Amino acid sequence: MKKLPILVAMLLMAISPADILALRLEPLKFGNFSSWTTRKIKESKVIGGKEKVLYEIGPKQTLTGNKAYVNAGGSPWATSNVYAKVSGIEKGSCSVTPATIGGNTVCKMSSLMEHVKVLGVINMDVMVAGSIFLGRVFEPITSTKGPFGKIEMGIPYTKRPAALVFDYKVDMPATNTRVKSSGLGAKKTLQGRDNAEVYVILQKRWEDAKGNIYAARVGTGRERYGKSIPWTKGHQIKIQYGDISKKPGFKPYMGLLNGAKAYYARNSKGKLVPVQETEWAPADATPTHILVMASSSCGEPFVGTEGATLYIDNVSLGF
Repeated sequence: MKKLPILVAMLLMAISPADILALRLEPLKFGNFSSWTTRKIKESKVIGGKEKVLYEIGPKQTLTGNKAYVNAGGSPWATSNVYAKVSGIEKGSCSVTPATIGGNTVCKMSSLMEHVKVLGVINMDVMVAGSIFLGRVFEPITSTKGPFGKIEMGIPYTKRPAALVFDYKVDMPATNTRVKSSGLGAKKTLQGRDNAEVYVILQKRWEDAKGNIYAARVGTGRERYGKSIPWTKGHQIKIQYGDISKKPGFKPYMGLLNGAKAYYARNSKGKLVPVQETEWAPADATPTHILVMASSSCGEPFVGTEGATLYIDNVSLGF
């Protein structure tokens, strides 16, 4: 009997930390980014009339024509790649593309400056961050105002995972400034380093009689990356449940999404309305929706650092 503790100790030594921390993974659909839809958009003649190629995370197919895209093949993913039609001028924007790392196709998100020349005379520059998220974009985009009001963020989900798991790489320029440029007015240089970002948020949503949507925050996992990081496999963002605002490691950007920070969703009437997070849910609450987002920038719309790039692959939920 005295040998039992020694035997237990030997068994524990034989188990690596990776084994202890191993999770059962449930991949998100199309989350290995090996399948892409290619879109070919013809831009208006007043801005050059070129063909712009956009990519969507979905079934392998090619779509030609200036048409609004709707998630295909059961893909839950939307991107910052959009077809816009502003004041009759049609344009495509592409900041998310497939890329190859180690022989595998991955998702590449880039912060870049979209240059637009109208009638060969008027120049407009728009800073665009590459982003992917669970949800949908409603095209065509008709203005640069209220960008969150043109997307539905999040999908129905009722499980309680322990972590978001993925492979990733960050290329971050060594500069402590960002550029704000919406194409309207002069560019502005802002102080402060940009960050790439990945997060997972679980919400419990409800709707009132007037069609307003509210949510309690069930689970939170959010990280920002302000420097370059080499290709890393099996990275985990732990999901913390309940009110984490007083816990060690809490950052202001992990807080509730309300007011101007609120994302949008369709209510029972089909109207896009802001989802106001009003409270932290109890730690044992069951969610109704999940939000997953990855982006080459964490700033407000039309703010970023040109060249900032985030690569991601094999996105799963771990239990």
